[in-house]
Amino acid sequence: MAFELPALPYAYSALGDRGMSQETLELHHDKHHQAYVTALNGFVEKSAELQGKSLEEIILFANGKADLAPLFNNAGQHWNHIHFWNALSPAGGKIPGKLEAKIVEDLGSVDVFKEAFKAAAVGQFGSGWAWLILGTDGKLKVTKTPNGSNPIATGEGKPLLGLDVWEHSYYVDFRNRRPDYVTNFLDKLANYEFAEANLA
Repeated sequence: MAFELPALPYAYSALGDRGMSQETLELHHDKHHQAYVTALNGFVEKSAELQGKSLEEIILFANGKADLAPLFNNAGQHWNHIHFWNALSPAGGKIPGKLEAKIVEDLGSVDVFKEAFKAAAVGQFGSGWAWLILGTDGKLKVTKTPNGSNPIATGEGKPLLGLDVWEHSYYVDFRNRRPDYVTNFLDKLANYEFAEANLA
């Protein structure tokens, strides 16, 4: 069974007034994400060992193996992008009560969380991702991963909310201003209800 590009959970134009243009979504979803899916399916077709494995199983199977880096990167990016489309919302930016209480308890305050998340996202050199995760100790943490990696691969915890900081995710709308893109995500686009559902 081949992996498929999922449809966006909103219209291509739905995030335009919140800082992510239709052009960005069309390029990012239809071109970049599709390319990861196509490449991943190519690897799976050639390997009997991979057939029938879930996306998470493939990520863990390929993780840390230099000869499987292309497989790992494409599987990781497919998983990351499925998460990312759900981490965006036309009604984003509002943190629901349970998640806010957990953020305050574990990280100190919403402002501290946002500062830590922005530092992780801006501080990821080159391409990668910033994450809010539920750590293996049951506490919220902010982390980052390079390229196509994610908290499933690192074993740090459960991803609640991830932000793509590859240039293709923001260059049309923000040019090289990654800090502005991250702030806009946290304040206007982040689907904190999705994060709270992942927490549960």
